[in-house]
Amino acid sequence: MTKILNGSELAGYIKERQAKQVRALRQAKNVHPKLAIIQAKDDPVINTYVRLKKQYGADILIDVDVHRVQQSEIPELIGKLNADTSVHGVIVQLPLTDPAETDKIVNLVAPTKDVDALGKDAVYDPATPMAIMWLLAGYNVNLPGKHILLIGRGKLVGQPLEQILKSAELDVEVADRSVKDLSSLTQEADVIITATGSPAILYSDMIKQGAVVVDAGVASEEGKTVGDLADEVYEREDLTITPKKGGVGPLTVCALFDNVIRAARETVA
Repeated sequence: MTKILNGSELAGYIKERQAKQVRALRQAKNVHPKLAIIQAKDDPVINTYVRLKKQYGADILIDVDVHRVQQSEIPELIGKLNADTSVHGVIVQLPLTDPAETDKIVNLVAPTKDVDALGKDAVYDPATPMAIMWLLAGYNVNLPGKHILLIGRGKLVGQPLEQILKSAELDVEVADRSVKDLSSLTQEADVIITATGSPAILYSDMIKQGAVVVDAGVASEEGKTVGDLADEVYEREDLTITPKKGGVGPLTVCALFDNVIRAARETVA
């Protein structure tokens, strides 16, 4: 029988905890946590994520300001937000219109406000990798002794997650665009974590019996938000798997706001 890794369910418990933490900050410390989101690209997937973050913030009483600007305006805006003591977290919503400038721009965010942990001097944990780890732990998926395949080595998920897994001395292999025969790797993996943003790169016949499959990929296809798994994968009854919606995504938002709360606490520590 299929075991569903329901991130939405876990997120509900985390959200309750965070709401209490924010109330305590507001009432006991007179600190009103605030997140600033900088968005340069108008894209349906990006718009959805920004909307989710704004709603989540409202639910736990964290102010979320969305700044929609041209990419050329971002450096000056980051400077102002870094200097604004009422702002505790600053994120640059990726991808940018010109992705070639990504590293330069995210490194402008002050490390103490870099709640997405994208800068080279980040002091917080990256949100999506931590969400994946929370999800696996929340459903008692034990990783020691398992062969883990990570598909994708992107800046947001793949690279930081690879570092987290390797630092825990786990058996992890990474498949990036240079891999010619992906199926030969996926069929040997006990745990597959995919984060490519390429619709339907993983099919049922590529996955071994009883594997754990975490889809952290997000893409837009014909106006719909889709993941990395082909629909046929969800017909399998032997897998432990994230659902089409409500897997990693809800916990990514939780992890981001955990960092915002930590950043707000640091201002009164």
